[in-house]
Amino acid sequence: MKLAKWCLVLVLLLFSGCSGSGENVQSSAPPVNYPVETDLQHPVDPAVTKPIVLGFSQLGSESTWREANTSSIKEAADEAGIILIMKNAEQDQKKQFDAIRSFIRSDVDIIAIAPVVQTGWKPILQEIKQAGIPVIILDRSVNVEDSSLYITFIGSDFYEEGVKAAKYMIDKMRHHPGVINIAELQGTVGSTPSIDRGLGFRETIQGKSNFRITQTKPADFTKSGGREIMREFLRQPKEKWPQVLYSHNDDMAIGAVEAIEEAGLRPGTDVVIISVDGTRRAFEQMASGNFNAVVECNPLLGPLLMQATKEIMSGRTLPKRMVPPEDIFTQELAAMEIENRKY
Repeated sequence: MKLAKWCLVLVLLLFSGCSGSGENVQSSAPPVNYPVETDLQHPVDPAVTKPIVLGFSQLGSESTWREANTSSIKEAADEAGIILIMKNAEQDQKKQFDAIRSFIRSDVDIIAIAPVVQTGWKPILQEIKQAGIPVIILDRSVNVEDSSLYITFIGSDFYEEGVKAAKYMIDKMRHHPGVINIAELQGTVGSTPSIDRGLGFRETIQGKSNFRITQTKPADFTKSGGREIMREFLRQPKEKWPQVLYSHNDDMAIGAVEAIEEAGLRPGTDVVIISVDGTRRAFEQMASGNFNAVVECNPLLGPLLMQATKEIMSGRTLPKRMVPPEDIFTQELAAMEIENRKY
């Protein structure tokens, strides 16, 4: 068999060295690729590859930030050629568990989860591990002691966002006489951003006796919630009204602006407003003078998620924590930065 193959090669070489015209002509035909011997019953076709299937449990659609996050993931999956099966939990952890179990039954390649809250995840993560499916935690963290239950966590440093907000406030109010009352609009109770943004803020102002958080209440990251809770804050006697509002996201702060104006106060002047997210609408509020500063929280996590998905499927090791680049913006920069906002 081998002798016959070499004879064929020799004949081809002899014919390729001449032409009918007697001229030395270079062949334009592509080089011959000799096949590698394989199991003929299971031929290998490198052009055919199975697409990656990613099951993603999104926690909800409660804000502009979340909508941008969902769009980023859909667009990135399409560009990466990854089949995305996404289910919206609508702020309900039980719905997340149901979605995840449906992913397990469908035998997806990877499961990504944006958790509604931090706690209660150990049993379901163990189910996924037993099924042999890798897990990526996205945006919000989970409170589990066994970090082997997930591959990596992709999301912002919420604690640092709280620190940035507090540092801006301290500098902004450094010439303000007397005690400064601070109102705080928290996000969803038990969620990572609400816990860590509050902790970072509090620990940064700790020991500064002229700053006091006098009113704090969750408003579930929604505009309507921010408006209603701010109205409640401003029903207090005027001496208890805040000089600063720290909001855990833009939507709540935008709602609070309406309540502040209803009370006859000027947002951004009578009440300094610091928010977290960095949406286009927040930059519009800064440009109009209603917001004083916005701490960026990047929702465009789709490309990072798809990159991590491909790396895992290729057998590569990922860092346990992946943080996107973020900044803080003030009124002075708002007008120039609005057009750069993609969400």
